Amino acid sequence: MSTPRRLRFAVSVLVTVGASLLGTPAAAAPPATPGPAGHASCDPIDPTACLLPFPNDYFTVPDRTSPTGRRVRLAASAMPANTQGTPIDPTEWNRQDGFSPGSPILVRVPGLDAVATRIAPVTDIGRSLAPDAPIVLLNTRTGKRTPYWAELDAHAAGQPDRQLLIIRPAVALAEGTRYVVGLRDMRDGSGALIPAPKAFTAYVTGAGLGHRDRRVPQMKRIVSDLTRTDVKRHGLYLAWDFTVASRHGLTGRMLAVRDSAFAALGRAAPSFTVTQVTDYPPEQEPLIARQVTGTIGVPSYLTGDGGPGSRLHYGPAGGGGRPPTPNSLPTPSGTTVAADFVCNIPRSASAAKPAHLSLYGHGLLGRPSEINAGNVRTMSNTYDFTFCATSWIGMAAADVPYVAGAFTDLSAFPAVVDRLQQSYLNFLFLGRAMIHPGGFAAHPAFRDATARPLINVAGGLHYDGNSQGGINGGALTAIAQDWTRSVLGVPAMNYSTLLQRSVDFAPFQTIMDGHYPDKVDQQLILALLQMLWDRSEANGYAQHMTDRPLPGTPAHQVLMHVAFGDHQVSPAAAEVQARTIGARLHTPALADGWSLDAPPYWGIAPIRSYPYTGSAIVIWNSGAAFAPPPTNLAPAGPQYGDDPHEFPRAQAGAQKQKAAFLLTGKVIDVCARRPCP
Repeated sequence: MSTPRRLRFAVSVLVTVGASLLGTPAAAAPPATPGPAGHASCDPIDPTACLLPFPNDYFTVPDRTSPTGRRVRLAASAMPANTQGTPIDPTEWNRQDGFSPGSPILVRVPGLDAVATRIAPVTDIGRSLAPDAPIVLLNTRTGKRTPYWAELDAHAAGQPDRQLLIIRPAVALAEGTRYVVGLRDMRDGSGALIPAPKAFTAYVTGAGLGHRDRRVPQMKRIVSDLTRTDVKRHGLYLAWDFTVASRHGLTGRMLAVRDSAFAALGRAAPSFTVTQVTDYPPEQEPLIARQVTGTIGVPSYLTGDGGPGSRLHYGPAGGGGRPPTPNSLPTPSGTTVAADFVCNIPRSASAAKPAHLSLYGHGLLGRPSEINAGNVRTMSNTYDFTFCATSWIGMAAADVPYVAGAFTDLSAFPAVVDRLQQSYLNFLFLGRAMIHPGGFAAHPAFRDATARPLINVAGGLHYDGNSQGGINGGALTAIAQDWTRSVLGVPAMNYSTLLQRSVDFAPFQTIMDGHYPDKVDQQLILALLQMLWDRSEANGYAQHMTDRPLPGTPAHQVLMHVAFGDHQVSPAAAEVQARTIGARLHTPALADGWSLDAPPYWGIAPIRSYPYTGSAIVIWNSGAAFAPPPTNLAPAGPQYGDDPHEFPRAQAGAQKQKAAFLLTGKVIDVCARRPCP
């Protein structure tokens, strides 16, 4: 995820030094011991761990105030506990009205052999829709099956009693919709059928169950849903259902923050302070003429000073925060965040030809100074763009100690996604200052010696981001009101899929191994974190990123540039995003023999002719990378070649295509109907 080596080293040092130096996590739940399987808060149909199978409407309750009619209710005793015996505090999760639209679906099938069972792998997603597919993922609203891939947890290899089956939706699950999962014909390594769990069989047959068992009518409904799709009830190994969170549950907090802040701003430009103006001599810097740094004044929706560990503010403006109810929305804290910014004005800009304006999103736990990278400076000068960036607070360089510390006690994690939502508002305010006539264009720092503007306010605003800037940039695009076109470089969505497939996660995996060593708990943790991460990454917003825009928001076009064999951001997760947003694929995407997929890029329609107007995905081939592992492992090691993560953004053709798209809305073919480059 575009992590500099120095950042990986810094995180590794934090791991070595120990948890005591990893920042101060937010207050955790009181120490307790999670209840064993069989506890009242556990689903009996999978006794491996209390929250299995997951996600699961067994862990919800009816709620008439909720858009879905349900509310998540996780018991503290059911949550994974760290090595200190402290379970994750479920309070923030219990505000949700359903589960993530990209949740990994987790279950343990003792003795399962994925090959003998003919489970659809990531390399053959189409197999998941076969009439006899052993796993059925059913949308009960439409009666149609949803594509997926499934894998056994490779991190638990050698620990068969802790190895989960992970089912990953190949497209975002519909908001506010109930899904049924059905498993059948599960087989072991010898090809023998694996018998269904006794608790589940009792529900199917009705044997030995009391009339007051609340699960009986629920299970009858589940079995009935599957029967209507020709899945025979007596052939089932296991079945359960879950409800996906509503649009409001996923995006409502961020929209409330955006709308409240801009209503208060009105038609004015955001306040800002220029702290430094650096004019570069041409012999020192041939591409950038001037760099401007400063801060934007943004209403704070965070508690305290808004620093690492702060939470969204739910109290009255100007007063202290109060515990939020399930339906609470954030309110201004009454203070102001000074959001940092850096802008580079290219040497190509002049009063006669003022620069186009684009926000830039930096990479994982990075800094806005990444606009000083050679590829960004080159595109800036070649195509006359002034790029401005601010920090993704919550996941910026200053957050490294807190984020690392959160993996020692994940009750601290909600602060990460809360601060990220503030960072989205910071980006939006920076963008407004860039295009407002009374904003940057009115300041001497953005004017020439004759006081004429060097930036083109009338030309509108755009967005370009890479890695984390591509991941978060998808969500930012979905809420953006001041621009309609975004380039997402080496992007994807759904951190629960991305993390263990990224070489960047290795230091954090080490922390988690030390504090949450159980492999079942680790997969449950990734699924739980995704429920909150949806509020601040593309997975929670993708269904509104292009068409079907969010309230008060225009439709958008998105151009995705993906690196084949990327070591940091999984291309498989990028494909999920492309299917969800309706992006079309440049073909041929790959040279013959490059992919193990059958067929590659399943479910993504090709671009038929150029120039193409719409959202698109282009695969860039460095020639130095190989297909990643077909499971939840990172492509670490020499057998995967050099990391192509930064390859697309450095290509002249890619920069030409990006500029044309941002300025005209048209995707042009820069690869002559061949694989790129």
